[in-house]
This record gives sequence, C-alpha cells and structure tokens, in this order.
Amino acid sequence: MKTFKKSFRIYAEPSDVYSALTNPFTIELWSGYPAVMSEEPGSEFSLWDGDISGRNIEFEKDKKIVQEWYFGDRKEKSIVTISIKPEGEKSLVTVEQTNVPDDDFENISEGWREYYMEAINAFFNPDF
Repeated sequence: MKTFKKSFRIYAEPSDVYSALTNPFTIELWSGYPAVMSEEPGSEFSLWDGDISGRNIEFEKDKKIVQEWYFGDRKEKSIVTISIKPEGEKSLVTVEQTNVPDDDFENISEGWREYYMEAINAFFNPDF
C-alpha cells in the first residue's frame, strides 16, 4: 500500500474549488460525467460512471474534504483528504490519499493530476 500526496495550484478562489469538488452539477461540468455527491457526512458518492466511489466522512466548507474511497473488497480503507488554502489569487489544493493499492498507484496518481486537478483548473481558466 502506498500514499499519494501532492499540492496543486488552481487559479480560482477556495470557495469555487470547494464547489467544484462537492457540487454534483459543477462536477459534471468539469468532468463531463454525471456525479452523485452530497456534503452530508456518511453519504455515498460516485464519479465517472462509478469508476470512483466511496463514502464522505467530513467537510469543512471551502477548506477541507475527507472521503473514503472504495477499492473492491480490500479491508484497508483508502482515505482521501483534500485541503484548500488561499494563495493570493489562487488556491493551494493538497491531496493526500492513504492505502492506495500498489498496482493502482500509477493510475491514481495520473487521475489526480490529469482528470481531477488539471480538469478543474482548465474549467476555471479555459483557453479560448
């Protein structure tokens, strides 16, 4: 099992980044897929047609999201903590995901970079 941890700079306000991670309508806009998401602790979520699913654990509005991601029937819980901090006109978004199965680590790392953070940054800063 491995831990993924990386910080990203998103050119958007922390409240906008938080909404992009928690509002199912906004998630659909930047991801291109319907999303099941709620800010209710204990609620289940599903993204990318179920490719990512889990349970929401904790929310701190505009600052922090904690989720459990499911990896089949593995006993170890993969916990994702996303921290959002203002940094001038940007947001510093730090993602830490624990207990990532070794054989899934490269795909998870690429997913966080390309399909999550780069997509959110492009959503707020489109190249016309």
